[in-house]
Amino acid sequence: MKTHTKELEHEVEAIQHRARPVKPILGGFLVGSVIGVATALLFAPRSGEETRAEIRGKAVELRDRTTETVKDTVSQAKSKAYEIKDTVVEKAEELKERGKHVASRKLDDVSKTAETGKQKVQTY
Repeated sequence: MKTHTKELEHEVEAIQHRARPVKPILGGFLVGSVIGVATALLFAPRSGEETRAEIRGKAVELRDRTTETVKDTVSQAKSKAYEIKDTVVEKAEELKERGKHVASRKLDDVSKTAETGKQKVQTY
């Protein structure tokens, strides 16, 4: 029974470990986008008005991309959470059935032992 619990814990840890890279990737994406936009704007030969208009446009574009990326990440996280939940429920049901089977088998063993003891007492 302990090995099944350890297997379940190991599986949950493995799933959590796979979900960890999302934050660094999202952070790297955002930082890289900001650096790229800032570099492009600083080296562009334009007037102040054109530069401000481009900054506004790039900010809106960056906001939209970030929003989409966050939505995708949240969707993936929800999907993984449902997958983990389903796996945990499935493993819990499996452990419950195994427990019932083991308890039933042990109860049968106790009954047989009691019956054998009763028969031996009656023969003496």
